Amino acid sequence: MHFAVLFEDNPAKSDLRQQHMQAHLAFLAENAAQILAAGPMFDAEQGAGGLWLVEAPDQDTVEALVEADPFWPTGLRASVRVLEWRRVFADGTRLI
Repeated sequence: MHFAVLFEDNPAKSDLRQQHMQAHLAFLAENAAQILAAGPMFDAEQGAGGLWLVEAPDQDTVEALVEADPFWPTGLRASVRVLEWRRVFADGTRLI
């Protein structure tokens, strides 16, 4: 199954991002078999959170990944939303 994971950052903790970035990037690399894509999202001028595309057997597995991320215990994440994602179009091809 595929999941979209939407992170909203806590603006009061934004200084923690750079402090923990190397550990976060290493975590993403270690979990590349499941975290297919990841990156920050921005509003008009500043970072607003992030997005992961994850392949996992169930939502519990995704939630365990989120909680294993070095960003998680810092309080940087204000909220996390895990949504099942069903791909219907990719690389110019309709899949259904």
